[in-house]
Amino acid sequence: MKDLQQAPAVRITRPEGAASLPLVCDSPHSGTEYPTDFDTRVPLHILRQAEDTHVEVLWGAAPQVGASLVSALFPRSYIDPNRGLEDLDPSLLDGPWHEPLQPGEKSRLGYGLIWRQIDADHPLYDRRLSVQEVRHRIVRCWQPYRSALQGEIDQAVERFGGVWHLNLHSMPNNAYARLGLNPDKPLADFVLGDRDGSTCEPDFIDQVERSLRDRGYSVARNDPYKGVALLEQIGRPRDNRHSLQIEIRRPLYMHEATRERNTDFERLRGHLTQVLAEVAAFVRRRVQPPAAG
Repeated sequence: MKDLQQAPAVRITRPEGAASLPLVCDSPHSGTEYPTDFDTRVPLHILRQAEDTHVEVLWGAAPQVGASLVSALFPRSYIDPNRGLEDLDPSLLDGPWHEPLQPGEKSRLGYGLIWRQIDADHPLYDRRLSVQEVRHRIVRCWQPYRSALQGEIDQAVERFGGVWHLNLHSMPNNAYARLGLNPDKPLADFVLGDRDGSTCEPDFIDQVERSLRDRGYSVARNDPYKGVALLEQIGRPRDNRHSLQIEIRRPLYMHEATRERNTDFERLRGHLTQVLAEVAAFVRRRVQPPAAG
């Protein structure tokens, strides 16, 4: 556990100088610094099942290819920066919330802005949360993360006239069952989400899928994850703002029960470094006019 009163809630790693591209990567769910005021009934080894552990390391070469990388340091089970403030289940609270709420399907399942459970067998709380403590989580963690990411997006657009955003995650091997879907359906190695084609140009998702398939991975689109609030906020292809979510099947790189890296971790990291280089080349072509013939 860590006291987040003074510690930063987010880390930003940027490229240097002229190598910069309008490519922004973010890992909102890989944080492992658990706040001391996280009063939950769930032991830490179970609580950690919610983490996208090591995702920021797998994509750690982003600054080397000209991209910025924004990473949450706090855990998503404390507060989820990938959700909107309105996606809050009011039944979690001990008092009225004075702003309008629109809890969505993820809140119904227990995984909204504030999580209700790790899974059906592990509810997080044996009490209702005070409005004050939820607002503290927003101010201390959610807002700094969102501000940091939006700052990177805005700087890219101001400098280059557009932005290409990768929202980076990992998914449990039982993703379909956790979502209340067919548990027998095979899960792809990677799931790319663009909210059914609405958040990025087709060539962007095509490039990422091709790069992954070229390295032998299976890839699905928008099944079972389409992307949520961050993609919807950032992805506006008509304004040259492109946002794509990437989910990695966790057994590709770690032991889900212990969160330890497995023997394939470095191989996958090497492949993702190559994918990043190819995506960076794609973005570079988008922002540099063709040479005169």
